[in-house]
Amino acid sequence: MPTETSLHELSAWRAAEMLRMGEISALELTRALLDRIAELEPKIHAYLTVTADTALAEAKHADALLAQARRDGADIAPLLGVPMTVKDVISTEGTVTTAGSRILEGFVPVYSATVIERLHAAGAHLLGKTNPDEFAMGSSTENSGYGVTYNPWDLTRVPGGSSGGSAAAMTADQGVFALGTDTGGSVRQPASFTNTVGLRPSYGRVSRWGVIAFASSLDQVGPMTKDVRDAALILNLIAGRDARDSTTVDLAVPDFVAGLGDVGGASLPLHGLRVGVPREYFVEGMAAGVESTTRAAIAHLESLGATVREVSLPHTEYALPTYYILAPAEASANLARYDGVKYGLRANVPGDVWDVTRATRGRGFGPEVKRRIMLGTYALSAGYYDAYYVKAQKARTLIKRDFDRAFDEVDVLVSATSPTPPFRVGAMIDDPLQMYLADVLTLAQPLAGIPAITLPAGFSDGLPVGMQIMARAFDEAKMLRVAYVYEQTTGWHKRKPMLNGAPAHSS
Repeated sequence: MPTETSLHELSAWRAAEMLRMGEISALELTRALLDRIAELEPKIHAYLTVTADTALAEAKHADALLAQARRDGADIAPLLGVPMTVKDVISTEGTVTTAGSRILEGFVPVYSATVIERLHAAGAHLLGKTNPDEFAMGSSTENSGYGVTYNPWDLTRVPGGSSGGSAAAMTADQGVFALGTDTGGSVRQPASFTNTVGLRPSYGRVSRWGVIAFASSLDQVGPMTKDVRDAALILNLIAGRDARDSTTVDLAVPDFVAGLGDVGGASLPLHGLRVGVPREYFVEGMAAGVESTTRAAIAHLESLGATVREVSLPHTEYALPTYYILAPAEASANLARYDGVKYGLRANVPGDVWDVTRATRGRGFGPEVKRRIMLGTYALSAGYYDAYYVKAQKARTLIKRDFDRAFDEVDVLVSATSPTPPFRVGAMIDDPLQMYLADVLTLAQPLAGIPAITLPAGFSDGLPVGMQIMARAFDEAKMLRVAYVYEQTTGWHKRKPMLNGAPAHSS
């Protein structure tokens, strides 16, 4: 049995297993995590809200249910007693949800998102809400209205974004599993920067109901975890049709955990797998350590029996401009609801409703959100709609066709997740274009609606490097199988940052 000081290191599947067997209690697991958060939050700032009192009460209730089920021989919910960590753009009934923005400071939803309802039904209880870039707009978690989150591997560097709080919490063992949202890489890029696992499902696989919208045709909720098995487990629980979200697809959800299979019994567990390496994803300016680590990871897949070939995705160069027309356009429409009238911040200024709206949005939105609203409004305005928005939608179709053709030839695609290791806090905050380029390898997949997963692949100068695996839409099972085999035959995910005695970040 692990000691209380090591309980925080447990993965979700292992914690659930030990809870079912009565080897640990939900109360001691939750206390260990709360102690870990209290110890590290002054350095990392992963959380905006920690629901300590309710988490302990729900853990105590879970222990009673577990004891009763063991006595009766009854079925036990898959995550009963396991705490969950949630990005603060996902609505949680009765718990402050801000989307990292001052315009929603103190906002308490009266309902929970579908993904939260499903995890509650599976027995999980809320531990806290993590810091995001404001309205999920950013690549570093420096754009939050509530302060910067720091990377536990190097407290002078960013953890990525916009799900940087969730990623930092996972690598620092400040939680068991987390949820993030991915619009243009916001689950995968922070996972790469923190040596954790981040999964973006196919568009329509997971409900967006109750998730504060950034770009509705791109947003997806995804698990952020300590290993691939946890990612498969959480995806199983949150996936599926939701009548409240018309974009969800009515497809059967396979057993992703069972699909992982057994790695130990086969000498070449990936025999027959066709792996494609997009030549366009080894971009100019990619850090040498990232490229060498990625090529070593691809060679490892080949050593496991996979057949590796180079493929072309010729319209990749248009993914960045296409995304930064479509996503701001959708953000411009979605964020129009924050007007100081319906809910959230209201600036008390003299004048009519337009004066109140201007003052509210001026005070409540941060610089990056304002920038994207202006970009999106411009792209949708009369005289520019056809030149920009319509043309971007046509380019999106070409990008999707590239993936369709590639998956006719290969089973999965593999690349780096980010062209660089985590960069220093403040290094790009005044250069939006360079910040946007940090997502260059994670934008095409949301545009095409396909799934992608990032998992640990090694290190460059002591900083994590993630490998990205992509699959055809709704073929998460194959993608997860490849990721699991790689993970179990390398063990990079077991590496943890040395936080005791780590240098404090500069203010």
